[in-house]
Amino acid sequence: MGLVSNVADDGLAGLEHNVLTGRIEDLVRWARKRSCWPATFGLACCAIEMMATGGAHYDLARFGMEVFRASPRQADLMIVAGRVSQKMAPVLRTIYDQMMEPKWVISMGVCASSGGMFNNYAIVQGVDQVVPVDVYAPGCPPGPETLLQAIITLHEQIETGEILRRRGDEGVGARIVIDQVDGQAAPVLLANRTTDR
Repeated sequence: MGLVSNVADDGLAGLEHNVLTGRIEDLVRWARKRSCWPATFGLACCAIEMMATGGAHYDLARFGMEVFRASPRQADLMIVAGRVSQKMAPVLRTIYDQMMEPKWVISMGVCASSGGMFNNYAIVQGVDQVVPVDVYAPGCPPGPETLLQAIITLHEQIETGEILRRRGDEGVGARIVIDQVDGQAAPVLLANRTTDR
């Protein structure tokens, strides 16, 4: 009875938002969340875990993401899986620039996020120096569960529109760091370890 009186009093404004009365921007965000197409960009051991996420056990297909696109012009999500060398950085940036807008980036693993154990001149010390990162998935390597959590976190941010607002205000990615959820122990930093020497 309440719904009928709301419609009688307010017309279509009295209806709850649905496909007929929803705002266009909400429908666009809903569609973007459910149509992320990742680009193929595996660089090291994290790529094996990324491939495992697409397998039958973890079923990336339930998110509509089972096909990793070979062309950046067909992709809107880049999962940087592994360490990025100085020679690979311009290639990564070129692929990112060719992706369609709006585009998203997940940094998978400690090597992509901060250079990991490769603290030298040949490895980029964080892929955020090359492309804006939206979600950081920690681990060495992060398991498929952690990558799925990163994807779900990204999807939530896409649907709320928060990522686009942040990019407009700050000009960088969302920089969301998630927890490692695959049961592996978090890596211990050498600077925090004590030795008997």
